[in-house]
Amino acid sequence: MKYECTVISVADIKAARKFYEDLFGLKLYQDYGINISFTCGLALQQEFDWLVDLPKDKVMRKPNNMELCFEEENFDSFLNRLEQYPGIEYAGPVREHSWGQRVVRFYDLDGHLIEVGENMKMVISRFLSSGMTMDEVSARMDVTVEDLRELLNQ
Repeated sequence: MKYECTVISVADIKAARKFYEDLFGLKLYQDYGINISFTCGLALQQEFDWLVDLPKDKVMRKPNNMELCFEEENFDSFLNRLEQYPGIEYAGPVREHSWGQRVVRFYDLDGHLIEVGENMKMVISRFLSSGMTMDEVSARMDVTVEDLRELLNQ
């Protein structure tokens, strides 16, 4: 068996496509009108109720029970781009997790929760450039030095 993709429900396929292409730079893979997929494995479906044979009122908006996760090498630049995008509803402020990764959570046009986090390689580099040793970064992030080296070499 092979995992194929994640399909999310959207009200307006054109607006949703523009959102994901503009903010995340996603590249179109297939376009079937009310269903499109991107090369990353995310698919958007207008008329989701029809696709999965459910009543429209059973397709939830803003369920807050899953999130789409992205990592960004230039996190601060992404935050600036996000601030310029009209109508973004944030789920909270930028947060730094205990392992040091900064993330922002917000909703797409259809109420799907999105997390954009700093690329983990960038987190390690940020700590090292601040003067921390690999052992200190290992302790701070609660991962082995070997795992840190592997992340840096990816």
